[in-house]
Amino acid sequence: MLQHMTSEPEQQIGVGTQDAFQRLWTPHRMAYIQGENKPTGPGADDGCPFCSIPAKSDEDGLIVRRGEHVYAVLNLYPYNGGHLMVVPYRHVADYTDLTGPETAELGELTKQAMTALRTASGAHGFNIGMNQGTVAGAGIAAHLHQHIVPRWGGDTNFMPVVGHTKVLPQLLADTRKMLAEAWPTA
Repeated sequence: MLQHMTSEPEQQIGVGTQDAFQRLWTPHRMAYIQGENKPTGPGADDGCPFCSIPAKSDEDGLIVRRGEHVYAVLNLYPYNGGHLMVVPYRHVADYTDLTGPETAELGELTKQAMTALRTASGAHGFNIGMNQGTVAGAGIAAHLHQHIVPRWGGDTNFMPVVGHTKVLPQLLADTRKMLAEAWPTA
């Protein structure tokens, strides 16, 4: 149940020194922090979510677009609303291991994702890139994925910096539907 925000600090017994900060509890993020559903090994049969997502319906897998070699899917732990990833169907870890057709389609779906995000949400800019290897920050290093993060002027605030919390204005299922409808046809 949601409580109304007040200007008075809430009394929280046993949490340390009382301060003027409100608390925004996000227990759903604990799954990400603890590595829930992360692959247990380097192979496609080692619990790779990017290998299992395509077997689901678009709605259940949060797939926005399917191509012949790659697909676009919403990030379960988005940096911003509309944060997509373009992922090859083939379980491959390194960009240099992609085939020519996989590389071309990855680029094409990235362009289409940008168009859909601009159409659906008026994105002002994008962060696009890959983290290759665990040491480079890849959460799932065994299966290549390219991030497409929409950005807007003023989209960064104190919440991630001070509160280590992302505030997302829309449910993932609603975002998936909105982007799928805005996806360019060619």
